Amino acid sequence: MTGSTTALPTLQGATVGALVQSGAALLTAAGVSFGHGTTNAQDEAAWLVLWRLGLPLDSNLGDGPDSVANQPVDQDQLALAATLFEERIRTRKPAAYLTREAWLQGVPFYVDERAIVPRSFIAELLADGSIDDFLGAHTRRVLDLCTGNGSLAVLAAMAWPEVEVTGADISPDALAVARINVDRHGLQDRIALQLSDGLAQLPGPWDLILCNPPYVNAASMAQLPAEYLAEPTLALAGGTDGMDFIRQLLQDAPARMSENAVLILEIGNERAHFEAAFGQLPVYWIDTSAGEDQVLLATRQALVSYFSS
Repeated sequence: MTGSTTALPTLQGATVGALVQSGAALLTAAGVSFGHGTTNAQDEAAWLVLWRLGLPLDSNLGDGPDSVANQPVDQDQLALAATLFEERIRTRKPAAYLTREAWLQGVPFYVDERAIVPRSFIAELLADGSIDDFLGAHTRRVLDLCTGNGSLAVLAAMAWPEVEVTGADISPDALAVARINVDRHGLQDRIALQLSDGLAQLPGPWDLILCNPPYVNAASMAQLPAEYLAEPTLALAGGTDGMDFIRQLLQDAPARMSENAVLILEIGNERAHFEAAFGQLPVYWIDTSAGEDQVLLATRQALVSYFSS
């Protein structure tokens, strides 16, 4: 006797809005994971549909008269969108790798599998001026360590037109992607790119160090969804407690920082591990859209005192 199979749902709809709704249902049914530019099926479906149809990603999909939700979709457009959704579900690659674009604070960046998809909360701090009070006239040389696709280096150069920025990474592939973004935004004269294992090739002195390092602990790495495993492991894995890179960074940083320099460090969900490793180090926890335990600030003076005691 021949067994029966249940047909997989397919993308359908005669308008942009209907495609988005159908796509959101598809992504939900497939159990894909988010976190690379969107946090839910509805937003990701909108991103994929708008991008595939060549519509602005900030298009209005509401009920108003200027909404594109009621714009008709022909069969060729439906087929194009369906192929993109099928690839997203089949490969489990982040949508940013399929569209070759990611956005931070409204700024577009090129990205592909050679670099982690940019999503740092430090970008918020650069855009809203949250850390400006810790800087000053002395702040002229800024380092974006673990620059990946170069997005934070670009945002720093945009936020502070008077500074010189260096984006550094251990991965030549990531730096090749960063080069695309530096050139794309016309910042070749203000952003240098440097291959370096941590701070080894970066003597400084730096007035500000930004760093979104590999910090995911081993237990969490073992449970990551496929979308995160599609990214370079080098950019994610931080060892048993997630602190391997950070231990070396904090030890090396003081000798490469100017007298009044500060370090802005993103640690994701690893605050407990950070405090277990560096509980006596005085730091400032900075509020972001994800709360007050994702990003911290450490002064050079605090680091010098901590490691000399």
